[in-house]
Amino acid sequence: MTEQTKELAGCAAILEKHPGEGRDSLIPILQEIQENHGYLSEAAIVAVGKHLKLPTSKIYGVATFYNQFRFQPVGKYHIQVCRGTACHVLGSLSVLEHLEKEIKLKKGNTSKDGLFSIEVVACIGACGLAPVISINGEFHAKVSPERIKKIVNDLRRNHE
Repeated sequence: MTEQTKELAGCAAILEKHPGEGRDSLIPILQEIQENHGYLSEAAIVAVGKHLKLPTSKIYGVATFYNQFRFQPVGKYHIQVCRGTACHVLGSLSVLEHLEKEIKLKKGNTSKDGLFSIEVVACIGACGLAPVISINGEFHAKVSPERIKKIVNDLRRNHE
């Protein structure tokens, strides 16, 4: 079974739990699909459109309005960089820039090898640890640009 076939089967199973739903169920359905698959694929958006009898352009319009939705899979190491006020004041922009340079990847993208993805978030809710990044849900506190190289190298070593 291919990945796309698995994804479509999973999407169909989610949609079956929402019979007769309308436009007001769009966001919860998209959230459930993303939670299940990690992102919203073109095939999933088409399936949701058929199920809810909505044009895919409407679904894309809603999904792109909210920054919680992704349209590509995240990497094995999904790195979230907090840009909230405390993190900003304590240097998270420099942390982000060093991270992008070290991984050779711009925010909002996933590396071609699927190893890394970088997401900028408005606030992680760990202001006392600022600047903070989260890698697959594990917080790294008081991150400096210098520590980024060590963190990335450790992740690469763990992958080998």
